[in-house]
Order: sequence, then structure tokens, then C-alpha cells
Amino acid sequence: MPELITQLKPSVVALAIYSPAASPRLKLLGSGFVVAPGNLIVTNHHVIATPVDKNKNEIYVVLSGHGQQPQVHQIKKTLLDRSHDLAVLEIAETLPAVKLASSDYVAEGTQLAFTGYPITGVLGLYPATHGALLSALTPIAIPAENSQVISAATLRQLRDPFMIYQLDGTAYPGNSGSMLYRQDTGEVVGVINMVLVKSSREAILSDPSGISYAIPIKHLHQLLSQAPNRDQP
Repeated sequence: MPELITQLKPSVVALAIYSPAASPRLKLLGSGFVVAPGNLIVTNHHVIATPVDKNKNEIYVVLSGHGQQPQVHQIKKTLLDRSHDLAVLEIAETLPAVKLASSDYVAEGTQLAFTGYPITGVLGLYPATHGALLSALTPIAIPAENSQVISAATLRQLRDPFMIYQLDGTAYPGNSGSMLYRQDTGEVVGVINMVLVKSSREAILSDPSGISYAIPIKHLHQLLSQAPNRDQP
């Protein structure tokens, strides 16, 4: 496992908003990772969904390297899958890419791990790895306790849900977009995108539920098949 983490860390990136007039100029948002051919970055759609302030010349950027002096990459093109909370971003430079697993679902009980930037704005660009057991395949839209708190969007998902991975592992704000991979092979099987909140968002750090969720890699394969100049998986 230590050798595997060393191998995968160069493929871990961060997403940020760059604002030339702000101090600091970079606002760290979440995590991502590099896929073949090396200039494509995967993250969650929700990480880059908030509109930037064009009057302040704000733009979304990708940060590679770790520590105090990351390399800043401008985003050339964006490919989005809002329904599966995925985004693929194209940059000019080529970085080390991870190996993606096949589109098959991973078996429950598989030992997995994810590497990204938890609590990015506080801990900075120092990637951390967390172990996770794949505890269940579950619909992404979980019924609420009563109908008064079910939104129209939730009802639409309940009619046509898709399955996601439920993990026995603790993810934090900033881990969104982290690669979820097998501990035995390092193959990426999913993308971290949610954590179960026990009581309130304020308690997510002091009292985490230990339950996180990830989008299966099959949906990323489908999105990547739309990327130009890329071989089909």
C-alpha cells in the first residue's frame, strides 16, 4: 500500500478559483485526478458548479504538485455530466495518469482507498489517503423520512435512480472529486462525491458519520467516450 500511494500521488490534483485581485489569489475547492492521455482531469460537477465573478476576472483552474508552490493549469475545455455529478476538464500540459478499472461494479466487501485533499482550505495541498470498505451498492436518491422534505429533484431521481457505492470510510469537505481505487491493484473504481451528515453540516468535522459515497467508474467511462481524440475504454 505505501508503494501504491507513492505511485498514485503525482496524479492527484486540486481544483481552485483563481482571482488575480484577491488575497490569496487561489481559493481551494476540492480534489481531482488525471486520466489518459494525461491532459484530462476528473472531478465532481458540483466542485466547479458555482458561477465565478467575471467582473473580478475569476476563473477555475487545476493545481498540480503539492505543498506551497503548485503549478497552475488553465482549463481549455470542459465536459460535464450533471446527472452523475462528474466533470472532465482538459488542460494543455500532460501529467501522470491513473489506470481506470473496467465498467463492472466492484463487489461489496472490497477493500478500497481514496486520496485527495480533505478540508482543502485549511490543510492545504498535502494529499491524504483514507481506507474504505465498499459496504453497499445503494440508489443515489434515498427516500426521506416524510414527504414534506422530498424535493422535486429527489422525486425525479427516485423514479429513475442509479446505483452508487456506499463506503465505510470518512471523507471530508475537499475530498469531493477524489479517486477511489482498489488497495490491491490501484485501479480507480469510482469518484468520491458525498458524505452522510449525521446532524448538521457544522458537525461534519467534529462528529463525522464515517459513511461516504462514490460514483461508479462506469459513468466516467461513458463521459470520457465523448472526449475528442481519446481512445474508447
